[in-house]
Amino acid sequence: MLLKVAFKSLLNRKATVILTVLSILVSGFVIFGVEHIRQEAKSSFSRTVSGTDLIVGARTGQLNLLLYSVFHIGNATNNISWESYQELADRPQVAWTIPLSLGDSHKGYRVLGTTQDYYEHFRFGRQQPLELAEGESQMDVFGAVLGAEVASKLGYEIGDPIVLAHGTGKVSFSNHTDKPFKVIGILEPTGTPVDQTVHVSLKGIEAIHIDWRNGVKMPGPGISAKAVAERDLTPKAITAFMVGLKSKIATFGFQREVNDYRQEPLMAILPGVALSELWQMMGALENILMVISGLVLVASLLGMCTMLLASMRERQRELAVIRAVGAHPSFVFLMIEIEALMLTAAGIAGAITALWLTLISAQDLFSERYGLFIDVDFMSTRVLIIIGIMLGATAILALIPGLSAYRASLNQGLVVKT
Repeated sequence: MLLKVAFKSLLNRKATVILTVLSILVSGFVIFGVEHIRQEAKSSFSRTVSGTDLIVGARTGQLNLLLYSVFHIGNATNNISWESYQELADRPQVAWTIPLSLGDSHKGYRVLGTTQDYYEHFRFGRQQPLELAEGESQMDVFGAVLGAEVASKLGYEIGDPIVLAHGTGKVSFSNHTDKPFKVIGILEPTGTPVDQTVHVSLKGIEAIHIDWRNGVKMPGPGISAKAVAERDLTPKAITAFMVGLKSKIATFGFQREVNDYRQEPLMAILPGVALSELWQMMGALENILMVISGLVLVASLLGMCTMLLASMRERQRELAVIRAVGAHPSFVFLMIEIEALMLTAAGIAGAITALWLTLISAQDLFSERYGLFIDVDFMSTRVLIIIGIMLGATAILALIPGLSAYRASLNQGLVVKT
């Protein structure tokens, strides 16, 4: 009876109820969205690379090195000479290395030049290796292995030709049209930037730039792809390289050797430490977003409380009828509380539905533009706690109009004697 009366009462005030629910919906959408994207961003970054002890690149900030080498965000300040790479890779404490060469793209997707060690030693998530969905990874000079998203979005299949572009912009006027590549493999989805990457060999990167100088193509017809393939295509430089050590104990010792390397200015970073620094920098922004979301929520709940208070004068006849049929003032008080909880619950349900639909439609946008792989399922423990806080805050704020209705019922002098 109490629930039915409260529901019928709300139906009599459709306009104000709808506006109140919409305000709670918007605030819930914001606070749920901020919380979910914050957690998913951390998870997406954290699972991108695992099992790598150190990342070595030209001397720069460790965050910059991490972002361009692992997440393909930004650009390197300088390269590493091939001689320095080989000298460090041959150190006795080094178990394996993965050389990385960046700087080219294909229709907005980054191109990564590497070796077969990439497919053997690169790990993501919980030490998961890369796996092929089809084709092979044994690259020749002009073979390309595509990430899952590149293949699906651009509609490529095994054997299709692709042309790389100089630079990392979505639009490039410097295409390597004279030296096309052929798709030889497509990787299984990983939920990491690997999905958005075109993988070629270091020899392939060297081949397409053999008649380029300082980022500019030399005038003339250039060297044909067939003639280039017969040349010595040992790289002159790479962008960075990942290192796996034989013993974890050697990590800091090798890092110090790299940082003190005299042939050229290099630095080695621990991926986990660099990620921790990134989260510390983002912590202030996260807190600001959560505070803003909380303030929006409080404003919505206060608006609901104000609406219920303002409706008390209009509902004098309704309350009188309820008392006349024998309802105790506590019934009126509980009815107001339930109305408030109904409004908040409706807003929460709407926010959950709206966020779910938004995540489904915006998944591709997040992955393509920001390299974030956002899971549609956002009902985590923290979100459930937030829902509990919202309902608890509603119950507390509804005490104000509830007590007002309670006093009004007492003042009407319609107490039924039993």
